[in-house]
Amino acid sequence: MINRNDMLELTRRMTPARNCFARVAGAYMDEDGYDEGTFNIHFGKLKQAEVKRNLELAKAIPFAKTNEQLKEYRFPKGEGRKESMWQLLLAMKNSGLKDDGLLSIFYEIVGESYNTVDEFSIFLFYGSYDVPTKGTDGEWIEGSEEVYDFIVCAISPLEGEYEPGKPEFGFLFPAFVDRSSDSSVIDIFNADPDNVQTDLMEKILGVRV
Repeated sequence: MINRNDMLELTRRMTPARNCFARVAGAYMDEDGYDEGTFNIHFGKLKQAEVKRNLELAKAIPFAKTNEQLKEYRFPKGEGRKESMWQLLLAMKNSGLKDDGLLSIFYEIVGESYNTVDEFSIFLFYGSYDVPTKGTDGEWIEGSEEVYDFIVCAISPLEGEYEPGKPEFGFLFPAFVDRSSDSSVIDIFNADPDNVQTDLMEKILGVRV
């Protein structure tokens, strides 16, 4: 189960004043799942209006209804993990989204597995959060416990030319569990919990869901 307070702690770092993101990358896909253009930008180079729009996209994933729209899933252990996208996602995170070759593979997999009849966008965000230490009384104290590096993915229908709407699917990887990184877990977002992206989820996890 996802701890709602962990997600709220993260989203407080997803504002223009307290931005935790270093890079945003993505692709615009046609209705058949082929990319029609990609981008990869340092977050600091975005204009103020673009910063706000991008933060709203990214924040929508961890801020979603916890354990309803946003659910925790564990990758298989051992050999079974090779069937999942775990290694690719970890490499994307470790590169800080700077490796366009890895991103191209990711876009291709999404395009093959994402079920839609509309054009859509894939936005990926790379962020780092210097997790502050909490005392036994719950109060913040000086120093940090770890630096949590993560990626957020938001997949949205296009409402206009290169204008993403509200995300319909996405994820947070690695998961933020008990205020710490857990790369064996991914938090997956489906806007409609009764109509989930089964094919893409199974591709990500390497197991039936």
